Amino acid sequence: MRPAVDGGSRIGIVLNGSPLFTGAAGSGESEIRRHVLENDLLEAIVALPTDMFYNTGIATYVWILSNRKPAHRQGKVQLIDASHFWQKMRKSLGSKRKEMNEEQIALVTRLFGDCTEASLALVLDGHGKEIDRRVLMPGDTPPPAPQDETGRAKVRVVPISRIFRTQDFGYRTITVERPLRDETGAVVIGQKGKQKGKPQPDPKLRDTENVPLAEDVEAYFAREVLPHAPDAWIDHDKTKVGYEIPFNRHFYVFEPPRPLAEIDADLARVTERIKARIEGLTA
Repeated sequence: MRPAVDGGSRIGIVLNGSPLFTGAAGSGESEIRRHVLENDLLEAIVALPTDMFYNTGIATYVWILSNRKPAHRQGKVQLIDASHFWQKMRKSLGSKRKEMNEEQIALVTRLFGDCTEASLALVLDGHGKEIDRRVLMPGDTPPPAPQDETGRAKVRVVPISRIFRTQDFGYRTITVERPLRDETGAVVIGQKGKQKGKPQPDPKLRDTENVPLAEDVEAYFAREVLPHAPDAWIDHDKTKVGYEIPFNRHFYVFEPPRPLAEIDADLARVTERIKARIEGLTA
């Protein structure tokens, strides 16, 4: 990249999903993410549709990096889920079966250029098939669900663009220790050095917790750990800072299952059909 003092530059890198989260706090991968984010070099990540490349069908992501971020982007990272925007190719090229048309590319480009959050409203018929879609900008309302004979038609709204602070992807990995006990159940106390007079940790009971950077470690520990292990403590000398970008988690939308009575009714209808066919075979 051209140095910032010479005007800077913006680059795009196509990567698979591993660089988003591979490696625990303190690992080489996490340290690379930490360097990129703490130096505010990441503008956006765009998730592409699968089956976009000749030699692989895996999910791929475009990282947009810049050392000349405009003021309204500083300290922020935009995540864009463009996996919904594709059309089937007339003829496959190896593993490449999908492509983005000019309209879809323009939409994703506009979301990035405007640095705005947005959602996608998917209109589904009673059988779950998509019959229409609409991009919703902030303030827009989803279209109404259509009426059909099944009564199950609905509108599913999913996020496609979200904006986060860079620190939202950081966390501290704390080491939680619990005391070592002797055969009688008494806590073993250190007898020499820095450990003199202190309870000794039991390696078998050692655990770790990931605490978001934006949250106070002691408050998290008091809320999440102490109620279950009152004798636990944090070994602050082992605390490490890590960064990960759980892309799919930020775009996951929970869909409640169908009512149990409705599922039972479907099973009863299928069972009756099977019984009728079996009776027809034995007749």
